[in-house]
Amino acid sequence: MKPLTPQELEAQLRDIGARRYHRLHPFHALLHGGKCTKGQVQAWALNRYYYQAMIPVKDASLIARCDDPALRREWRRRLGLDRDYVVSLAGLLPATRFAVEAYVHFVRDKTLLEAVASSLTELFSPQIISERLDGMLKGYDFVSADTLAYFSRRPPLAQRDSDFALDYVRREAKTPDAQQAVLKALEFKCDVLWAMLDALYHAYVAPKHIPPGAFVPEDQRRSA
Repeated sequence: MKPLTPQELEAQLRDIGARRYHRLHPFHALLHGGKCTKGQVQAWALNRYYYQAMIPVKDASLIARCDDPALRREWRRRLGLDRDYVVSLAGLLPATRFAVEAYVHFVRDKTLLEAVASSLTELFSPQIISERLDGMLKGYDFVSADTLAYFSRRPPLAQRDSDFALDYVRREAKTPDAQQAVLKALEFKCDVLWAMLDALYHAYVAPKHIPPGAFVPEDQRRSA
């Protein structure tokens, strides 16, 4: 098999995002369209916190395996997650825990190239963040700009991080096998994000089967 050019590899990576990024999930259509109940938004926030809280763990694992000091310095920029976003894991959906831990294990166990490539969902995050900010601020009177401050700060950082990761992948993925591994790594990360929303939809939208011990919104407690 002939290796892809860097331009061809980037085109295939962007195609994965166009087809598989979790922006396309029906839960996000509800969330960003102002169609969720307060309890559903709370459930999304609770489970999203765990994902955000584990990003430094994932990044620390990646940094520990970098021999290149320049790469370590660049990746250390990502470790400044505000503790305010890491509140409590009580009520976390089991599927969220499994999906996020699978991502951490992937970064720890796969090659450095695959680990970096799995972060390339950042290529597609500015659009979903823009939709999230606009939709949630318009759709929910209990959401403020302060509530979404983390996300409002992310677009320029996501652009910087994805530019760095994309340049690294284009430069280092030189063989057909390496390029296929890179594409599979991005598909895997898209699957992680999609699985998290599948779990939210199943528990809090339809059929509303909340696992034992998971967060129960007030409106579902009243109707139980």
